[in-house]
Amino acid sequence: MERVSSLRLPIMALVLLALILAIWAGLIRMGWVVPIIRPTLPAIHGPLMIGGFLGTLIALERAVALQRSWTYAVPLVGGLGAVALILGLSVGPWLITLCSLGLVAIFGVILRRHFAFYTVTMATGAVVWLIGNGLWLAGRALPMAVPWWVAFLILTIAGERLELSRIIRLTSYSYALFTVVLLLILGGLLISLVDYVAGVRLVNLGFFALALWLAWYDVARRTVRRPGLTRFIAVNLLLGYFWLGVGGLLGVRFAGLMAGPAYDAWLHALLLGFVFSMIFAHAPIILPAVAQITIPFHSVLYGPVIMMQLGLLIRVVGDLALWWPVRMWGGLLNGLAILWFFLTIAGLAIRERRRYKGQLAQRA
Repeated sequence: MERVSSLRLPIMALVLLALILAIWAGLIRMGWVVPIIRPTLPAIHGPLMIGGFLGTLIALERAVALQRSWTYAVPLVGGLGAVALILGLSVGPWLITLCSLGLVAIFGVILRRHFAFYTVTMATGAVVWLIGNGLWLAGRALPMAVPWWVAFLILTIAGERLELSRIIRLTSYSYALFTVVLLLILGGLLISLVDYVAGVRLVNLGFFALALWLAWYDVARRTVRRPGLTRFIAVNLLLGYFWLGVGGLLGVRFAGLMAGPAYDAWLHALLLGFVFSMIFAHAPIILPAVAQITIPFHSVLYGPVIMMQLGLLIRVVGDLALWWPVRMWGGLLNGLAILWFFLTIAGLAIRERRRYKGQLAQRA
C-alpha cells in the first residue's frame, strides 16, 4: 500500500500541469496574446479544467480517503488523460471517461461501507460526470455535456457540505428540501437531452435553489464569526454560495446560449465563483491529507481570494456589458489569483517544513 500511495505526488504533478495549461488555454480564448503551445490547446480549456484538473483531483481525494491500492489507478488514469488532451491524442477523452467510471466504482465501495444521504449525493455526482463524458465521447456538441460536468462538481461539493452539516443536526424538512433541489437538477439534466433550453433552465433553477439551501442551512453562517482558519473557510463558502446563486439566475436567463459572453458569465460564475471558492475554502484542510504536508493558516491567503472575487466581478460585468477589454482583464485576474493561491499554499508548507526541521535540529 505504501508503494501505491507514493503515486500521490506524481498524480498531483499531473493535476497541477492540467490546471496551469487550462488557465493558459483560457487566456488564449479570451484574446490575450500568449504563446500557443499547441494549436488544439484553446479548444480543450473546458475538458482540461473540469476533467483533467477538478475531476482527477476529486478522484485522488477519494482514493486517499478510501485507502485501497486499486483506487489510485483512477486519478492516475485521469492525469494521463489530461496529458493526452494536452498532446492532442484521441485517447484523452477515453481516459478521462475511464477516470469517471473509476470514480463511480470508488463510490460503489463507499456506499457499501456507509450508505448516507451525503454519500448518495456525491455518488450521484460521479454518475452525472460519467454520463456527461459519455455525451462527449458520442460526439455531441460540447455545451450539451457542460451542464452535466458542472452538475458533477456542484453535487460533489453539496454532498461534502451536507456531510459537514451533520453537526447541526438537520431536520427532516431540510433534507426534504434538499431532495427536491437534487431532483430538480437531475430532472433538468435528463430533459436537456431532448429539450436543451428547458432542461438547462431547470438545472440552473436547481442551482439557485441549492445556493439558497446552502446559505441557510450550512454551518458557515455561524462559523464566520470565529477567527483564523475557521473564518477564512466560512468567508469562502459564503462567497461561493453567492456566486452559485448568481450563476443559477444567469443560467435561467440565458439557457439557450451555447457560446458568447453571457454564456461565459454563467459558466464562470459557477466554476470560478462557486467551485474555486470551495477549493480555496477546503485546500488548507484537504491538501495536507492528500499531499502529506502541513499548511499553517496565515491571513496572506485572503490576498488571492480578494483578487479572485474582484476579477470575477469585473469579468461578469464585462461579459454582460460587452466590454471586451474589461472582460479580458477580469479573466487575467482570475488566472493569476488561482496561481497566487497555490503558490502561497506551497510557500506556507515549505516555511512550516523548515520550521519543523529547525526544531528537530535544536532538540538534537
